Amino acid sequence: MRVLVTRPEPEASRTAEALAARGHEAVVAPLFAAVPVAAEIGGPFAALAVTSPRTIAMMPAGRLAALVALPAFAVGDRTAGALADAGFTDIRSAAGNLRALSALIAAAGLPRGARILHPGGEDRAGDLAEALAPSGLAVVSAVVYRMAPVTEWPEAAARTLADGTLGAVLHYSPRAAEVFCHLCLTLGGAAVARRLRHVCLSPAVAAMLEPLGPSCVITAQRPDEAALLAAL
Repeated sequence: MRVLVTRPEPEASRTAEALAARGHEAVVAPLFAAVPVAAEIGGPFAALAVTSPRTIAMMPAGRLAALVALPAFAVGDRTAGALADAGFTDIRSAAGNLRALSALIAAAGLPRGARILHPGGEDRAGDLAEALAPSGLAVVSAVVYRMAPVTEWPEAAARTLADGTLGAVLHYSPRAAEVFCHLCLTLGGAAVARRLRHVCLSPAVAAMLEPLGPSCVITAQRPDEAALLAAL
């Protein structure tokens, strides 16, 4: 089956590989691009907490160089790898989610009142500051990038919507589903899109497709990619 993947890179390419392993053909057409945001980042800080490899790519090299001596806590191994590539040496990976990351930081022995820099995107899942408040740690959040939606169909999406070869679309977030729906209704492709299989990460994602009125919407049993691909 030919499947449209609208998530941004580098996640889209990893999804394409997972689809290929299952015998599907991915059509990669990101609906968002990361845009750097100039952030005022003070200091000093006792540690760095990072929840996405994209954060490292979006931060100015000079700012990163000033932080490399700090212990760096990563939500997972990909983020840890990005930190290593940027020159960090004291890297601790939670190999999990935000809850695992907060537990890792809370157990690290940082003094109460220690300030932890948490750079990231404009939209974030979860609240690290709230999770670490009982430990007496102060999390300083800094927005260093935002995900800007495209205003036109990516070429790959326009082509496959026009030639009728798509079988399904994967929807990972409410915002991405909303942008997909908006493009269909304003730029064309709605009639074709209504006939596709729409596989959604959660009910909240599926709800954003209602204005489009698709005939087939499938929701993953769990909000993770493995369940999403299983639903496909």
